[in-house]
Amino acid sequence: MEFLFGKKKTPQEMLRQNQRALNKAMRELDRERQRMEQQEKKVIADIKKMAKQGQQDAVKIMAKDLVRTRRYIKKFMIMRANIQAVSLKLQTLKSTDAMAQAMKGVTKAMATMNRQLKLPEIQKIMMEFEKQSEIMDMKEEMMNDAIDDAMGDDEDEEESEAIVAQVLDELGLQLTDQLTGLPSTGKGSVAESAGPSKQAVLDGADADLEARLENLRRQ
Repeated sequence: MEFLFGKKKTPQEMLRQNQRALNKAMRELDRERQRMEQQEKKVIADIKKMAKQGQQDAVKIMAKDLVRTRRYIKKFMIMRANIQAVSLKLQTLKSTDAMAQAMKGVTKAMATMNRQLKLPEIQKIMMEFEKQSEIMDMKEEMMNDAIDDAMGDDEDEEESEAIVAQVLDELGLQLTDQLTGLPSTGKGSVAESAGPSKQAVLDGADADLEARLENLRRQ
C-alpha cells in the first residue's frame, strides 16, 4: 500500500521537513521586509519632493502610506522572530532525539558487554594469575640464590681478603706514624710508654677494622 499513500515518514524526516519549511518562510519574510524598507525610502524621498513643490495633500497621503509601510516592516520582523523561535524548538527536539538514540545505542552495548563479562570466571582468572606470579617469583629467587652460591663465594672471598689487606696496610702505616711521634725521654721511659700506647693503638685499629668490615657487609 505504500505506492498508493506514500512511505510513512519517520519523526526525524518530519523534523527536517518542517525545519526546511520554517527556513523558507524566514527567507521570504526577509525578502519582503527588504522590499518594504526600499519602499519606505522611496516614500520618504517622494514626501520631501512634494513638500518642496508645496503639494500638502499629496504629502499627507504619502505620510499615511509611510506609516503603514513602517507598521508592516515591524510586523514582518515580529513574524520572523516567532518563526525563528519555533525553528529553535524544532532544533532542540532534533538534538534531544539524537541524544536519546545515542544513549539507546550505548545502553545496548553496555548490556551486551555485561552479559559477556562473567564475574566468577574473571575471579578465577585473577586467582590463577596471582598463583602463577607467586610461583614465578619463587623460582626466580631460587635461581638467583643458586647462581650466587655457584659463582659468588670465590670472588667475595678474594675481594674480602684484598680489603682486609688494604685496611691492615693503612693501619700499619698509621701505627708507625703514631709511634714515631712519641716523645723520647730515655730508653726506659720510651719502652714503658710505648708498650701501653702500642696496645691502645692496636685496640683502636681492631675496632676500626671491625667497623669497616661491618660497613662492607652492609653494602
